[in-house]
Amino acid sequence: MDEDQPPSIEIDLSVEDPRFAEAVADLPAFVRRVVETALAVDGSAVRAPLELSVRLVDDAAIRTLNARHRGRDRATDVLSFPILHPHELAPALAGSRPVLLGDIVVAYDTVARDAAAAGRALGAHLAHMLVHGLLHLLGHDHREPEEAVRMEALEQRILARLGLPDPYADEVPS
Repeated sequence: MDEDQPPSIEIDLSVEDPRFAEAVADLPAFVRRVVETALAVDGSAVRAPLELSVRLVDDAAIRTLNARHRGRDRATDVLSFPILHPHELAPALAGSRPVLLGDIVVAYDTVARDAAAAGRALGAHLAHMLVHGLLHLLGHDHREPEEAVRMEALEQRILARLGLPDPYADEVPS
């Protein structure tokens, strides 16, 4: 692959909550644009063709997944399920064999509620959740304060490239 050429990406999109398709025009193209933009900003080390799954669900479905996989019996906005361990990720992404990154699951009810509370369009908040989930699949995290600062800055750059507002602009530092 040419170094200036972004990696190819196959996205298995499952729209399990039809409200996403009602709220975001041409949802498959929207998801692809968000993912490709995130890779253009953060995918400089990615050479391998990529595959990922995006599931757009309701709060009941994500609550079940959150309880089963994270031990938290509550709905959340986005979950990521990476296939590779962090130490396996960099060599795989630098190779030429296809890499299955994992799954991103986003819940309509929570995303819609959070978008309304923040005064943002649902599509903008959905884009943020897709970017956030993809960054987790690419090995980014926010457990430690320094990691959170780096990940948030990366999210801000990606969303700005998409022409979307800074999701952290109104937050008050803790």
